[in-house]
Amino acid sequence: MAECEALKSLRHRNLVKVLTTCSSVDYHGNDFKALVYEYMVNGSLEDWLHPTVGINEVDEAPRNLDFLQTLTRNLDFLQRLTIAIDIAHALEYLHNHCETPVVQCDLKASNVLLDDEMTAHVGDFGLAKFLSQHGEDAVTHESSSIGVRGTTGYAPLEYGMGSEVSVYGDVYSYGILLLEIFTGKRPTDDMFREGLNLHNFAKATLPERGVEITNPALLGEIEEGETSTNITRNQSRSSHIIHECLNLIIEIGVAWSQDFPGERMSISNVVPKLHFLREKLLKTRNRGA
Repeated sequence: MAECEALKSLRHRNLVKVLTTCSSVDYHGNDFKALVYEYMVNGSLEDWLHPTVGINEVDEAPRNLDFLQTLTRNLDFLQRLTIAIDIAHALEYLHNHCETPVVQCDLKASNVLLDDEMTAHVGDFGLAKFLSQHGEDAVTHESSSIGVRGTTGYAPLEYGMGSEVSVYGDVYSYGILLLEIFTGKRPTDDMFREGLNLHNFAKATLPERGVEITNPALLGEIEEGETSTNITRNQSRSSHIIHECLNLIIEIGVAWSQDFPGERMSISNVVPKLHFLREKLLKTRNRGA
């Protein structure tokens, strides 16, 4: 319960606020502890990346506003990049700016919630661990051999082999999530089998073929400036910049999801890289406005 209380003290614009904690006993007589989080009106990033409403459900579902909004949900390139930056800021705070460094241990799309302004907030600290020191060498002395920490596909390989929990585990999960945001592929997709995974799938497109694995929802935005008969110089440049940014994002996602922890950079390194890409994209859009 002490860790639950400590989590209440975490304050950052990109973390879901822990409102309170509670401790009780469940129906089987086991201790029960819970964290109560702030409500986020736009649901989870998972809801936006992978809408569950199928085309066959349209005629059967009630015609209410929430349903219609679900049908039209889509994140454009800039929104996805901004969300990725928000998540990186949250991890940077947890790893480097808390009195005791925190490893989230279960970073995935369903644990990233979006508020009314589509700002991303990292939540669900049920598996979070406090580390013994600051810096890149910070680890907890609790082994993960008691069970794989996190979620299959997002958890790093070393956790499954009993390695100590470290900030580099979150870095791996972030790299995988970044690839998911821009490819639209879950790390547990049926296509990933017999040695193929999201990391290798993305790596094969480097350095300049990232568009080949881009989420189909983004292709229209990317190709808009390439197929129009009335194409302007600014539209062409914008399309080129998006291609360039996409390739760099895929490169970052691959670099941060390396198999070996020592090959991954700290989360502090990704923040300025993504900010640079966002500013570059914004400048191009402003010229074309």
